Amino acid sequence: MGKHQVVDMEHIASLIAAQKTLPGALLPILHAIQESAGYIPAESVPVIAQELNLSRAEVHGVISFYHYFRQHPAGRHVVQICRAEACQARGSAALEAHAKTVLGCDFHGTAKDGEFSLEAVYCLGQCACGPAIMINDELHARVSHGKLDRLLQAKRGVS
Repeated sequence: MGKHQVVDMEHIASLIAAQKTLPGALLPILHAIQESAGYIPAESVPVIAQELNLSRAEVHGVISFYHYFRQHPAGRHVVQICRAEACQARGSAALEAHAKTVLGCDFHGTAKDGEFSLEAVYCLGQCACGPAIMINDELHARVSHGKLDRLLQAKRGVS
């Protein structure tokens, strides 16, 4: 993804308008924007704040509090590594380190080639067969370094 991605503010305004009367509208609006744009563009924060009668700091505070929300475009594939206790007990810390080395980015970052973004997640419900990861919407359990490498190569189209 390019850093200069064009933001469709008319579409974002329509997403805000569709949800702003809901009780607790901020989270549904942020989810709708991220689902549509892939992240929460900075340009949308003042619009959301004005429409919900909140301060920009309140909107930004919610975006930055929840790891789920991205403030920059994600890579073509999003790799989420479970960091919950059960996965940590089964080696997720070593898997995290391997993923960071292989992808060349830290959590909340994107590889230089734009193919992968790396995210932390705090339970994928696979506690008995960790470490677990998700790549886009695909869940993978008992992920070793080699299995992660194979999964990434498959996403790159390398067999």
